[in-house]
Amino acid sequence: MKIKEFTEYLVKSIVTEPDMVKVSEFGGEDDSIILEVIVTEKDRGVVIGKSGNTAKAIRTLVQAHAYILGLNQIKLNIDSF
Repeated sequence: MKIKEFTEYLVKSIVTEPDMVKVSEFGGEDDSIILEVIVTEKDRGVVIGKSGNTAKAIRTLVQAHAYILGLNQIKLNIDSF
């Protein structure tokens, strides 16, 4: 499973409106990949979690999956609309 689809799967599994989740992939500097996760305003708190713990856990899982795929550096941005 590609890194974008994996991230989308993780986020959709914890939000209340999974149809509104959008994950975009951009190329960054030094062969890094930037993933931008966009969720609804009310789901933003769920994805970030208390003290950012949920966001940290998602970043850790995405980094681990990227390591398995042989990707260098992944940056994950969470935003709402």
